[in-house]
Amino acid sequence: MADNIRRIWETDPDSKPRERQFKDDFVGRFRSGRLVGKQPEALNEWRVTTGDPVVAAEIARLMGGDPEEWDTDKEDNIEVLTDSSSVEIIIESSDKIDASMKLFGMSGLVHHCDGVEFLSPDEDKGEACGCPPMLQDRKDKAKAGRGPKPSIDVVFKLAEAPELGLFRFNSGSWELVKVLHTVLADVDAYEGSPVRATLSIENVSYTTKAGRDVSYNKPVIKVLSAYEAAAPLADAA
Repeated sequence: MADNIRRIWETDPDSKPRERQFKDDFVGRFRSGRLVGKQPEALNEWRVTTGDPVVAAEIARLMGGDPEEWDTDKEDNIEVLTDSSSVEIIIESSDKIDASMKLFGMSGLVHHCDGVEFLSPDEDKGEACGCPPMLQDRKDKAKAGRGPKPSIDVVFKLAEAPELGLFRFNSGSWELVKVLHTVLADVDAYEGSPVRATLSIENVSYTTKAGRDVSYNKPVIKVLSAYEAAAPLADAA
């Protein structure tokens, strides 16, 4: 009987309902900002977007906030403005953290490198990218729109609800770039085992020598320990 059901969509696969594939697909994204009109707004608590109302409801239960629809042409059309600036996550390995430098133009991605060599397209891969060697010079070019900025991807599960599946966080934070090598080393210290970590939004405020007040938010990843999944109930009995 099961085989017969599977064949219902064999001759018309485009009409097959979309399946929830929690193990491989991203079920949601963590975001530290949003657009208000055309202006970006930094947030002090996590904003989570998803296309699954079940996931949205669970995020609201765990982290506060209410699921609401937001204006987007993407699949993650439900957002939860949570009450939480920090969340415990599971990172399976350092392979789940990817970092590169990207510059987008009107036609899409126009520059993709690791700061030294191009990563794409294939015909340019391995060639010198021409980025300045000094970090501050790279930041200045990126701010002027003439150079790439960081693109850091972190893939993880929620420590309190790993059964929901994989979430993604993407950041362009230069502050995270500065410490990313330490984060990777901390994850690798557990020799490929999943780790428990916190993903947080932290505020940095100070007054410059010239008397100017500066305040900004930055994402922080802190590895806590090895992650051990809870034993099945049958084993625990």
